[in-house]
Amino acid sequence: MSEIEREPCQLYLISPLDVGGVFPERLARALDVMGADNPVSAFQFRVKDTDQHEAAGLAEPLQAICAAHDVAFIVNDSVSLAKRLGADGVHLGQSDGDVREARDILGREAQIGVTCHNSRHLAMEAGEAGADYVAFGAFFPTQTKDVSHHAGLDLLEWWQSIFEIPCVAIGGVTPENCAPLIRAGADFLAVSGAVWNGDEAAAVEAFARALEPA
Repeated sequence: MSEIEREPCQLYLISPLDVGGVFPERLARALDVMGADNPVSAFQFRVKDTDQHEAAGLAEPLQAICAAHDVAFIVNDSVSLAKRLGADGVHLGQSDGDVREARDILGREAQIGVTCHNSRHLAMEAGEAGADYVAFGAFFPTQTKDVSHHAGLDLLEWWQSIFEIPCVAIGGVTPENCAPLIRAGADFLAVSGAVWNGDEAAAVEAFARALEPA
């Protein structure tokens, strides 16, 4: 077992692709529930096929809600949008740019995460490049995005036994199936559909209950 001290596992909310309309109210509701005991520590703004000006307009109210709840606001894919918004960080896919370049643009305080699929090699590369966290998955079937990589619990166990950089488990994570991920060493559970496809406040509360005994 690792001797690395780790914080309790927390939630990393990922937005649905449609963040207009009433979504700001839904986000606020998800972050309001349980007050100081709310398990959400980060929110990823993820939109597709939207120009940067429109994306910035959609992001601003969500960023303000996150700031009011002390939740990190992370932009998916786009270093330039993260820079424009003064976001807390950026999440990079394998084709979204280099960690070192993102660091140069966003600064030392930015949180930079990298999708590493099911690859130990990619995760080690990301860590060596200065990533603040690595994301592994998918661990379960998901309808949120197309999945071509499947990760096992052994990947989390290996990472947490060797590296201090936090790891995120993603892909079909629900309150019902997340306990093994937490026990294996996930520092964060990245969740989207499990929260936004129903009552977001009830879902966050269900995750909080699942996090406690795990």
